[in-house]
Amino acid sequence: MDRYDIIIIGAGPGGYVAAIRAAQLGKKVAIVEKDKLGGICLNWGCIPTKALLKSAQAYHYALNGLDYGFEADNVKIDISKVVERSRKVAEQMSRGVDFLMKKNKITIIKGNAKVAAVGELEVKDNESGNEFKVLADNIILATGSRPNSLPFAPIDEENIISYKKAMVPEELPSSMAVIGSGAIGCELAYFYHTIGVEKVYVIEYMDRILPLEDDDVSAQISRSFRKSKMKVMTSAQVKNVEVITDENNHSKCNLTIETKKGEQKIEVDKVLSAVGVLPNTESLGLENLGVKMNKGKVIVDEYYQSSVAGIYAIGDIIPTPALAHVASSEAVCCVEKIAGLNPELIDYNNIPACTFISPEVASVGLTERKVKEESYDYVVGKFPFTASGKAVSAGERDGFVKLIIDKKSDNILGAHIVGANVTETIGTLVMARKFGLKARDIINTMFPHPTMSESIKEAAEASHDEVIHL
Repeated sequence: MDRYDIIIIGAGPGGYVAAIRAAQLGKKVAIVEKDKLGGICLNWGCIPTKALLKSAQAYHYALNGLDYGFEADNVKIDISKVVERSRKVAEQMSRGVDFLMKKNKITIIKGNAKVAAVGELEVKDNESGNEFKVLADNIILATGSRPNSLPFAPIDEENIISYKKAMVPEELPSSMAVIGSGAIGCELAYFYHTIGVEKVYVIEYMDRILPLEDDDVSAQISRSFRKSKMKVMTSAQVKNVEVITDENNHSKCNLTIETKKGEQKIEVDKVLSAVGVLPNTESLGLENLGVKMNKGKVIVDEYYQSSVAGIYAIGDIIPTPALAHVASSEAVCCVEKIAGLNPELIDYNNIPACTFISPEVASVGLTERKVKEESYDYVVGKFPFTASGKAVSAGERDGFVKLIIDKKSDNILGAHIVGANVTETIGTLVMARKFGLKARDIINTMFPHPTMSESIKEAAEASHDEVIHL
């Protein structure tokens, strides 16, 4: 049997980053993956969805060319070409991960793996079906997650679909209901509506869409969605989804929804279930080893070791935010600890979150609702993009920068941005919070003009009643 210093199960943004960092530190490394390298994020999540959304944005610009001084005739969407581009992007990135594996001399094992014993994996080869064992001093579990399914609306990938099926449509439905308004639900609802699905319902159980974001952010996106004629339903609970098939074998989905105004019924062609994800831990053999779990997630210490020495877990299968950049950071921290280094612990209070709709959403830190709950004495500095020269000239006036500042310390408690390309600027505020910069430090920093980013400075100025352009 082959023996390695570290074996990783799962080649997503947690797994493949762990493998590369371990190889950089001189470890003999193998990675086991049952599907394509890059995991869900690269193949069915972060990357291909951004390709779809870019196509939607380009289509929107073409349809609205007169706003920018040009006219385009006979503009049509070809959904097969849109999907083809998205899949090519994913394939290119997956090949890139394969190159990195080879560059770092990492052994790739194709198959399904489970932990047979401490330091021992049992792998079933994908193609031959043969089983074999591999030994390792340390095992890192990075198996990711899969779409959740509601009991009254089981995903069948025909009428009630997951995000994976939603990313490869063969044709566009005339209507769609999206259950759940987190990042995945909002992004795919926006995509389908922008490329021509006229009736798109966004149904959210909580009192606002994007319920993890600041209330002002949720309100802005709700206005933007409704302005574009999307149907937004909040404080709405789907009670039942009934699939009706007619004599011509055409199906419709009838939804019964409980709202503040009483029971409502809607009929759509497709239902997208976007109600979260489930950790992929049930087939790893962990229960036989005494690994402590909670609701399917592995309990780990601050360096991601489980309750069993030599077995580690990162990413979506532990109780931390299910985000690609979180998994990658956990991977580096975990591997460096195994290698005997003293890595900096991850600050889970300073995790950026992004939603790639239009306008985009980016945030870090506490929401104003949370700040009130924790009884901070605070001030808000807010600057609208309607007052930004760059935003107005780009035709992207919707949105704002909102900074929540602790009055006593002048620290940035939270930052919330809605606007064009704001996911590219949130890193500035993540770094500012990491290094303890004050609102005054931002005010005293020279930002380039004209840019969207200078609105961060204006928001900081607003928190001190010194804003210039508002």
